[in-house]
Amino acid sequence: MKYDYIIVGAGSAGCVLANRLSSDSNHRVLLLEAGGRDINPWIHVPVGYFKTLHNPNTDWCYKTEPEEGLSGRSLDWPRGKTLGGSSSINGLLYVRGQKEDYDHWSQLGNRGWSFDDVLPLFKRSESHEFGESEFHGGDGGLAVSTMRAKSPVSEAFIEAAVEMGVPRNDDCNGAEQEGVGYFQQTARKGFRCSSAKAFLNPIRNARKNLDIVTHAHTTKLSFNNGAPQQVNGVHYDRKGVPQVALLREGGEVILSAGAIGSPQILEVSGIGRGDVLKSAGVDLRHELSGVGESLQDHLQIRLVYEVNIPTLNDAINNFFRRMGIGMQYVLTRTGPMSLGASQVCIFAKSMEGLDTPDIQFHFQPLSADKPGVEMHPFSGITSSVCQLRPESRGHIHISSPDAKVYPKIVPNYLSATVDQLCAIRAVKFARAMTKTKALSPFIVREHMPGGVCETDEQHLQAARDIAQTIYHPTSTCKMGQDDLAVVDHRLRVHGIKGLRVADASIMPTIVSGNTNAPSIMIGEKASDLIFEDRARRT
Repeated sequence: MKYDYIIVGAGSAGCVLANRLSSDSNHRVLLLEAGGRDINPWIHVPVGYFKTLHNPNTDWCYKTEPEEGLSGRSLDWPRGKTLGGSSSINGLLYVRGQKEDYDHWSQLGNRGWSFDDVLPLFKRSESHEFGESEFHGGDGGLAVSTMRAKSPVSEAFIEAAVEMGVPRNDDCNGAEQEGVGYFQQTARKGFRCSSAKAFLNPIRNARKNLDIVTHAHTTKLSFNNGAPQQVNGVHYDRKGVPQVALLREGGEVILSAGAIGSPQILEVSGIGRGDVLKSAGVDLRHELSGVGESLQDHLQIRLVYEVNIPTLNDAINNFFRRMGIGMQYVLTRTGPMSLGASQVCIFAKSMEGLDTPDIQFHFQPLSADKPGVEMHPFSGITSSVCQLRPESRGHIHISSPDAKVYPKIVPNYLSATVDQLCAIRAVKFARAMTKTKALSPFIVREHMPGGVCETDEQHLQAARDIAQTIYHPTSTCKMGQDDLAVVDHRLRVHGIKGLRVADASIMPTIVSGNTNAPSIMIGEKASDLIFEDRARRT
């Protein structure tokens, strides 16, 4: 059987594409996912990311190379390996970024990507619990709701931010991003709403023209022998059996395998930098120097404090309290188990003279050495702060022609001076919050970074020693017309016919916030572009 569209990756963008492209019953659509079905019950419980992160059944379990900018540490880089991709194991936080992010994309020459262009796409996807409004959708597939779990220390954190001059803002996805308030999350009635649940579940049994194949690890692209720069399908391995899926004439392959998977597939297929491919043992088919380059990620500096009131550490570390939390969730779908990765968000300016916020806080009424591991044995809170627009750039490249060998991930965190200065300001901002009238009565001691931290050099070293990824890799197949661009403004791979990329890897620059909602928007945009181009050809 041949297909009009083959989508590689059933993640945040891929599920949207499968839904939209299969809406025309004349088109046959194949969706390939390397992971399994999203049947793990912890996927659907908001707090379940503690069980799905670092679990090889649901997480690719990538690791970076040792990072010079992080005191030689190697970081875990979780990415979703199941239907829904990372939207099935992430922290559920729904953040679009700043209007200026998308306007900047447009100003770089990417027509059709300004905020006014993409806002209708965000709204089309969304089903906000408060219904349709100027900035929100009311009948899309993706459920977005307000936080169902709050606490006294969370309220104190909000008041502390206000004391620091941050305005109260109950909708960071509304008219302005700047401010402090509770996160919105991709959940409905206490259950996670992944991209698979939002866009695949309503159609998977009703549309006979859509084939969804799990445990299908794409190994490389297939090319037309008569036209070596034209893709005609994909090779994939399903449970140890090599298989090939081919396109109908005029069909397209869309890579939605994410900021790691998409450049890896291009490189093992011979598309990328010639020197990289040669060293990996891959024959060059098409020189495209930007593949795997321009990598950006948000680096979070996680400050941990012991407090004098019970937090989720106490509840989770106590068997009977843990059982009580479970019963509360079963009976009411509320309480700590309905909590996403963080409760409170702050978008703030770390210094005067900035037009828009440059730092973001994720506040949690709990603490651990890193997400997904055991809680600390004391009553703890986490004040995590990240730079929104880092200038450091890294890369992801293969070292083997085998698609099952993980690529080398080199983020180059804190390599740019601008990022180092912002990290210093961010740590100072976070520590100053603990001295406010609202928050200081709760603070017993600083657990992390702890020690002497007074000079700028000490603040920067603290960031190097404790910072972690916030799981937002982007831009490794970036959109544009410059020498490092991989796709054009219509997401077509430069120099290759029948091939597009549609996921977070195409972002020209990382958005100022969490990346799941923008990735879903990219899936929406890609489907419109594909339909428009097909209509022009017929």
